[in-house]
Amino acid sequence: MKSTGSSSAYSICSEAAGVAGNILAFALFVSPMPTFIRIIRNRSTEQFSGMPYVYALLNCLICLWYGMPLVSPGIILVASVNSIGAVFQLTYIIIFITYAEKANKVKMLGLLVGVFGTFGIILYMSMIIYDPHVRQMLVGYLSSASLVSMFASPLFIIVSLRESCLFTTFLV
Repeated sequence: MKSTGSSSAYSICSEAAGVAGNILAFALFVSPMPTFIRIIRNRSTEQFSGMPYVYALLNCLICLWYGMPLVSPGIILVASVNSIGAVFQLTYIIIFITYAEKANKVKMLGLLVGVFGTFGIILYMSMIIYDPHVRQMLVGYLSSASLVSMFASPLFIIVSLRESCLFTTFLV
C-alpha cells in the first residue's frame, strides 16, 4: 500500500511552488513594460537592444514545448506560463521592430525568423523520437540550456562594459 499522506503533501507543495513560480515569471514578463512605453512614447528604440527579447522568446517557446502533455505530462503550469511569456516577448519584439531604424528592423526580423526556424527544427526533431522518455530528456536539456543562455546573456554586456572601462582607464 502506498502512503497518501506524504504524496498529498508533496502534491500540495509542488502545486504551490508551481503557482508561485508562475506569479514570479509573470512579474518577470511584465517588467520590460516601462521600457516599451518609453519606446512608444518617443517613437524610437534609442539605444535599447532587442536581443534579450529574442532570447526570451526562444526560451519561452522551448519551455512551452517542454510543458506540453506530449512531452511532459502533468506539468501544464510550465506550458501555461510560457505561452503567456511567448505572447509578451513577441509583442515586445513587434513593438521594437515597429520603432527601430531600418537596419535594426532587418536584423530583428532575421532573428525572429531564426527563432521560429530553430523552434521548428526542435519540434520536428523531438517528434521523430518515438520514446517519450528520450523526448522529454532532449527537450528538457534544451530547455535548461535556453534558460541558462537567456539569464546569462546580460552578463556578457556587463563583462564587455567592464573591459571597455578597464581599457579606457589604462589608456588615461
